[in-house]
Amino acid sequence: MEHINEELDFLKSLIKGMANHFGESCETVLLDVSNPEEYGSGLIVAIENGQITGRKVGDTGTNLGLEVLSGKENDGDKHNYMTQTKDGKMLRSTTMYIRNDEGVPIGCICINLDITDLVMAENTIRQFTRTDDINTGVNEVFVNNVNDVLELLIQEAQDYVGKPVARMNKEEKMKGIHYLDRKGAFLIKKAGETICSYFSISKYTLYNYLEKSREND
Repeated sequence: MEHINEELDFLKSLIKGMANHFGESCETVLLDVSNPEEYGSGLIVAIENGQITGRKVGDTGTNLGLEVLSGKENDGDKHNYMTQTKDGKMLRSTTMYIRNDEGVPIGCICINLDITDLVMAENTIRQFTRTDDINTGVNEVFVNNVNDVLELLIQEAQDYVGKPVARMNKEEKMKGIHYLDRKGAFLIKKAGETICSYFSISKYTLYNYLEKSREND
């Protein structure tokens, strides 16, 4: 490993420090990839918390290393990708290559964080926070004033029609009022006055629209 021998002590100290920082669930690995023909995808020269992947000093790297060393992958550095061990552990991994002055990979640092327990915890929490599929379209808003509810419903009606009220024709205003009726807006005290003002129509026109809308229903 003469190519990075001068930096070997520092790199070993680096991966040890990272492993200590993140704890026993974090495997850090240093590989010599200066002679891919002899060592396949790289030779592990230092490793911390190797129990995570079951590897030790002297073992080889992974298939991702082969892609880089074969010249088919120009960069090779990958951050925060998901991998899985043979025994089913879920890992969040990062791979970074050390290159010489010519840009040729000579070393590699890998970080593998075992997030198996976190994934299981996430799935457990999701069981308590999920809602039935039939209710995924429910939009409930908590307010302090019933007039805020009416304003929200009016905005929803405008979104439902798909254009500002100033651009709505008669049929589109009827569509918006029909939406408000289905949402129970007219159960709110004096809602009719607010809706008439918003749609720029008279009470007579509002009742006419409501009658036609309910007939269609």
